[in-house]
Amino acid sequence: MKITRVEIFDIHCPKRPVWTPVFVRIHTDEGITGVGEAGLAYDLGHSAAAHMIKEFAEEMLIGWDPFQTELLWSRMLRESFWGLGGGPVIYSAMSAIDTALWDIKGKALNLPVYLLLGGKHNDKLRTYASQLQFDWDKEVTKLFNPDDYGTATEKAIAEGYDAVKVDPIVYDKDGNTHFDRTKLFTRDEMNLFRARLQAMRDAGGENMDIIFECHSLPGATTAVQLGELVEEFNCLYYEEPVNYLNSKLHKKVSDRVNAPIAGGERLYNRWGVRPYLEEQSVDVLQPDIGLCGGFTETKKVCDYADIYDVRIQAHVCGGPVATAAALHLETAIPNFLIHEHHTYATKEWNRELCIEDLQPENGFFTVSDKPGLGIELNDDVVMKSTRLEVK
Repeated sequence: MKITRVEIFDIHCPKRPVWTPVFVRIHTDEGITGVGEAGLAYDLGHSAAAHMIKEFAEEMLIGWDPFQTELLWSRMLRESFWGLGGGPVIYSAMSAIDTALWDIKGKALNLPVYLLLGGKHNDKLRTYASQLQFDWDKEVTKLFNPDDYGTATEKAIAEGYDAVKVDPIVYDKDGNTHFDRTKLFTRDEMNLFRARLQAMRDAGGENMDIIFECHSLPGATTAVQLGELVEEFNCLYYEEPVNYLNSKLHKKVSDRVNAPIAGGERLYNRWGVRPYLEEQSVDVLQPDIGLCGGFTETKKVCDYADIYDVRIQAHVCGGPVATAAALHLETAIPNFLIHEHHTYATKEWNRELCIEDLQPENGFFTVSDKPGLGIELNDDVVMKSTRLEVK
């Protein structure tokens, strides 16, 4: 079997212009195709990822045996020059390609990808409703009134979730977004964050899990300050309390906050996660398959984390292909904790991108038993966006 053609889709969603998933579809001479997704569906970088995939396809994919995933991954890492320096653009491209190749392997062998990864270790995947500061409804709405946080929680609970995630610090009392939260918070601000969390706790009850999300916005001192709220509301874990530019920051927070620390969506491979595991400053690792190197690398990262008793919650904030990939990985690994279902994944402008519509039932996911990833792009929709092709 040989790769004959590669399509790259840089998606534009008219109903949500800031949402730009990047898909790849790899064709073979036996008529089998595979799909993958780069992990840059939001904010900046999507067009760079699409063109990085194109460059890899031109230099390394055409005529290649898609079963040679390990060798091709090493070639992309070492022969691209920049792979040995790293960064989200090159690793997201590598990840999208690798995921598509595993999809091809599964289809060629008539097996779902999770069986190629070792089999079904987890039959049902507990799932949480992610990013309730954007509400949990048909539209994305930024919430800043504490009562609205309680209402959003009620909506998620009504759908069967028993765990939710929220970033209670990103908006001020007037709904303004602050991306620099490195200064110490005032008591008024802390009380606003507390009121939002209290509304959620009142709506969901004591047995509902709350994940406290920070998107790496605080500085280390502010993260420690916020730790009092994490502890007060008995949060399941404290996600991205600081950035990844200095691994010692996570160590400072983990030493001073009595709660599990989570992170990893902006760490790209074994080398990236190494200091966090060795310093034992992360308790829940959140690799994004669309950034961490596809299945070839992310499975190794999960196994590496297992040495340190670190649990895995794959980061999923992308199109439906990203969801499918995460389900196959999380089904197969022994250290799975919980699955992330982002509020964007519930929206029509995201769900229409693939033929299959992957949604949990009563707060749980089960993986598809179809060959490969079990998901295909919806050409009626994706063909309307920018498409690059390599033959």
